[in-house]
Amino acid sequence: MNTLIIDGLSFALPLFIMAIGGIYSERSGVTNLAIEGLQGFGAFVGALAATLLSGFFAASSQVPMFLAMLFAMLGGMVYSMLHAVLCVKFKADQVISGVVINILAMALTTFLTSQLNASVFGAPSNKFVLGTSVRFSVPGLSSIPVVGAFFSNIYPFELVIIAAALIAWYFLYKTPFGMHLRACGDNPHAVDAAGVEVGRVRFAAVMVSGALSGLGGICFAYSISAQFSPSIYMGYGYLAIAALIFGNWQIGPTLWACLIFGFARSAGFALTQALGLAAAFSDLFMTLPYIITLLLLIFFSKSNRAPRALGEIYDKGKR
Repeated sequence: MNTLIIDGLSFALPLFIMAIGGIYSERSGVTNLAIEGLQGFGAFVGALAATLLSGFFAASSQVPMFLAMLFAMLGGMVYSMLHAVLCVKFKADQVISGVVINILAMALTTFLTSQLNASVFGAPSNKFVLGTSVRFSVPGLSSIPVVGAFFSNIYPFELVIIAAALIAWYFLYKTPFGMHLRACGDNPHAVDAAGVEVGRVRFAAVMVSGALSGLGGICFAYSISAQFSPSIYMGYGYLAIAALIFGNWQIGPTLWACLIFGFARSAGFALTQALGLAAAFSDLFMTLPYIITLLLLIFFSKSNRAPRALGEIYDKGKR
């Protein structure tokens, strides 16, 4: 049970912060299917930064990991500007733009990783090896039966994600910027009439989405394989989109959806070990989050209420 909770959290929290990024974008009215590509490109930039800077620190230092998270957020934010320019500035189809962003990210990062390893590091490879992240437990709380698992073997990035999620919640629900952002997704003409530039708000929302997706991507790289490689594109961005839809574009309910996905994944892995099955069955059980996605889609999709202007290209002359 403890392992199920510990592994489930380490998967659910990166997924959650990516879903919050999606909420920012879609609550502003911009459909964002590009989360998969944004997390992959952000993870690439973060992993590259960690690889380049690791030589300046001791082997056991965790500073490269925190720098990787910072650069991953910057990388994801910069890359998301491509989606923002296409959708906000040039009014391109938002779904097609998201798909293109994902395909381009996969191709670019795979190519650049191989080329940089060969030309800069002199080691032909399609991955950047990251240092192992330390894990810690909270004294006292970690010894409580069952509940203590939530305070055991914690990755440092989990605390960063929780802090980022709280900040994101505050800005979305408690600040004028958040009010304008949410209004842009429901009634952009009213926002424009109030003297706020809709395009600017949406552009900023997509950039926030890119930064948070990049953070989630590098956290996955550290927790799942301790490396960046093309395997980072495993559909986690699409799971994050599913989570925010099931959470009705609200941060709180989205957390519960991510926890369900996280615990389903860790339960599948634990079940494989408990039954002593071959490694091939582990891959089969890892599909549980995606199966749950289909089931939730069947039973709850009718009750979802998307932002009214989601996916609509804003036109001042249209009323």
